[in-house]
Amino acid sequence: MVYSYYPGCTLKNKAQDLDRYARMSAEALGFTLEEIEEWQCCGAVYPQASDEIATKLSAVRALNDAKEKGRDLVTLCSACHHVIKRVNDDMQNVEDIRTRANNYLKLDTPYEGETKVLHFLEVLRDHVGFDTLKEKVASPLTGRKIGAYYGCMLLRPSGVMAFDDPENPTIIEDFIRALGAEPVVYPYRNECCGGYISLKEKALAGSLVDHVMESAVDKGAEELITACPLCLYNLKNSGGAKKVPVHYITELLAEALGLIKE
Repeated sequence: MVYSYYPGCTLKNKAQDLDRYARMSAEALGFTLEEIEEWQCCGAVYPQASDEIATKLSAVRALNDAKEKGRDLVTLCSACHHVIKRVNDDMQNVEDIRTRANNYLKLDTPYEGETKVLHFLEVLRDHVGFDTLKEKVASPLTGRKIGAYYGCMLLRPSGVMAFDDPENPTIIEDFIRALGAEPVVYPYRNECCGGYISLKEKALAGSLVDHVMESAVDKGAEELITACPLCLYNLKNSGGAKKVPVHYITELLAEALGLIKE
C-alpha cells in the first residue's frame, strides 16, 4: 500500500528522527510513505480569520496532489496534521473558502475536499491493525512504563479532527501496549504544554510543562512519547520539575520492530 506523505518542515531539520523511523517502520509493516513533490510549509498554525486564504493554499496543494494520485494523505507532525485536516474540512464545507482557494490555484479540476487525511497512528490502528503490529514486534518493550503525550492539536476541535475521544483518548495507549510496554494514563496527557509560547512566555510554558511532567511521574510513567516536534522540544527544555525522557512515537516503534541496532 502506498500513501501520499506530507512530512512538513520540522521533519526535514530538527525532527529528522520522527520522519526517518516512520519511513523505516512503514516499510517493515508493508506500506510506503511516498513524499509529495514540491510540498510547501503548512504554516504550522491554522488561520482563524474566515477571510484568510493565502496561508491555506499550501495545504490545499498537498491535498490536491494526493487526490490526483488517488491516495490518502498521511501526516506525522501534530501541527501539520492539525492544519491540513482543518483546511480540508474548510474545502469540504465552507463554500466561500473553497471558491476563493480554487480561484487562486487555478487547478484543472477544482479541489473540494476529496482527499482523506490520516495521521500515521491512524494508519497503524485502522489499516495495519494493532494486533498485526503486535505480531511483528521483534524486540518487545517489556517492563517499560510509558506515558502517551497527546498534547492539544491531535484531538481538538474533536468534530473536525475525529482522531480519538478528546477527553479520554486511547490510541497511543493501545499503540504502547502493542509494542509490549505498559501504558501509563495520567491526567495531563491531553493538556497543552505551552509549546507555542515557549520563547515569549518562558515562565508560563515552564509551568505548563511542570504540570505535565509531575502528572506523568506521579502516575508512574518513566518516559513519554509524542508525535509533536514542538511538544518534544518544549517538554525537554522547559520547566524545572521532575523530568522523564521524551521520545517520538516512531523511535519506539522502530526499536520494537528491531530496526534500531545498538
